[in-house]
Amino acid sequence: MPTDGAMLIISNHRSFMDAPLLMAAVDRPIRFACHHYMGQVPGLRELVHQLGCFPLDAPDQRQHGFFDRATQLLQAQQAVGVFPEGAETMITRTDPGSMGTFQRGFAHLALRAPINHLAVLPVAIASYDEVDNLAFPLRLLSLFDPSEPLFAQEGWHPMVIYRRVNLLIGRPCWITPSQRELYQGKQAKSAVTELTERCQAEIQHLLQQGCY
Repeated sequence: MPTDGAMLIISNHRSFMDAPLLMAAVDRPIRFACHHYMGQVPGLRELVHQLGCFPLDAPDQRQHGFFDRATQLLQAQQAVGVFPEGAETMITRTDPGSMGTFQRGFAHLALRAPINHLAVLPVAIASYDEVDNLAFPLRLLSLFDPSEPLFAQEGWHPMVIYRRVNLLIGRPCWITPSQRELYQGKQAKSAVTELTERCQAEIQHLLQQGCY
């Protein structure tokens, strides 16, 4: 595992505990991209800022702010954390061994950022003893972020608290000049798909080993 330099950390995501667990495992500060609403809620907004996280743009925008901020951090040789499953796995009851489909924003970031020696590090958070509580109605979040369609549904936001959890660190994917060349040409879509599927498969494989 790289101990310094620019690194993009990719992980599955089911609990508010995931970010601090990853920082403890990697043993270096990680600047996490977090959901847009976390930058809108008073109190939570200040906490997010103190932790060094940066909220994503609203879901109906094209995430230019995310790409600009994340690229700046990587150029400063920092670690950036992204949860590619998005918000759905956080607000839906899920099995510890299951995983949602990865969104491709992190792959676009990795392939377009003008950074030499960029590592994409897949990490699996595998819970095998946890408590699942109901935190608050989902519609409450729509007061702060009406742009998120997930918050318009009935039901309660679950809050998963891990009692015992394994963190399994996968093989780094080093972004090569040839991959960046493909991304700049007609094969951009296939380059993004390959990196996304590679990271998702690695985390899913680790997850199956860690949940017991």
